[in-house]
Amino acid sequence: MPQPGKASVLEGLDLSKSFKGRRVVNQVTVRVQQGEIVGLLGPNGAGKTTTFYLITGLILPDNGRVLLDGHDLTRAPMYRRARIGIGYLAQEPSIFRKMTVEENILAILETRDLNREERQRRLERMLDELSIKHLRKSRAYALSGGERRRLEITRALVSEPKFMLLDEPFAGVDPIAVHDIQTIVAGLRHRGIGVLITDHNVEQTLDIVDRAYIM
Repeated sequence: MPQPGKASVLEGLDLSKSFKGRRVVNQVTVRVQQGEIVGLLGPNGAGKTTTFYLITGLILPDNGRVLLDGHDLTRAPMYRRARIGIGYLAQEPSIFRKMTVEENILAILETRDLNREERQRRLERMLDELSIKHLRKSRAYALSGGERRRLEITRALVSEPKFMLLDEPFAGVDPIAVHDIQTIVAGLRHRGIGVLITDHNVEQTLDIVDRAYIM
């Protein structure tokens, strides 16, 4: 792990993956440090989402390595990567639709080793910081695309990740709400979180990244 005061680094080195003989990811290398936002851009079929899957442990690479501060995580299961700080926000909805906003957040908080009072304190803080306190009693299925994204990001932040991989965070979000999501994502930088982001809307993505890889 990094020395005190030194930022953590997440790397995918020379990652390759084939499905049924078709090379989907070909020797891709990406590096992201805590406190920076890095874009992973390219056309449909370039392998962006598959690269995310390889880094988070949803699938294993045919070749290449995944490192966190030099420690090899290539064969580590997804849950272990999550526990040591690698968060993932999928393009598909990842909330419990029939639960309220606060119930969705508490469902994640209850997986943490916290007493009831601390869970409640964190819930209130997250509702405030992500500006969704007014939605706390709303059922998730009633949320707009932008509100749903904010809830998903809130849930991901509950586990206090060092890194977050955001796959198409602007998808299904109305143009007005996109600016709000951009602001939230940009704010992750100030939390010391390293962000790897991909989205079809290149302009909106480039507005908030520090640098980008093109696939």
